[in-house]
Amino acid sequence: MDYTSYRLMNSKRSFALSLSLVFCAFFAAAAHAQSSPPSDASATPKAQSNRVRIEVVGGDAETPVENASVYLKYTEARKLRKDKKIELNVKTNHDGVAHVPDAPLGKALIQVIAEGWKTYGKWVEITDPRQTIRVKLEKPPRWY
Repeated sequence: MDYTSYRLMNSKRSFALSLSLVFCAFFAAAAHAQSSPPSDASATPKAQSNRVRIEVVGGDAETPVENASVYLKYTEARKLRKDKKIELNVKTNHDGVAHVPDAPLGKALIQVIAEGWKTYGKWVEITDPRQTIRVKLEKPPRWY
């Protein structure tokens, strides 16, 4: 083996060794950053989640409509791709109330479908994370 090939081989080894040391240092720093939580995070309580309440009543007596399908449709804005259209489906309980967890703030379409009632659909502005929306359904027209 001559001197130039020995020197070339030695420089390749030293480069590979230094590159592996840099990667090890980088991954050790990343693992340390993930494992240690920030000191002020434990002092702050968790924020309450958004939970919109939708009350569905029907007729002149405003009786609660149970087992009605409530659809909440909205778009989630994105910067690089097309806006994402999201649809949530919940059912009303015995009291005619449907809870939508983690509902977004902003403009949303609420649609209510119940057997024996006219279909309801309206755009609403959700401004409060704990907002209550009242929906009044009407009887369908009588067919002869």
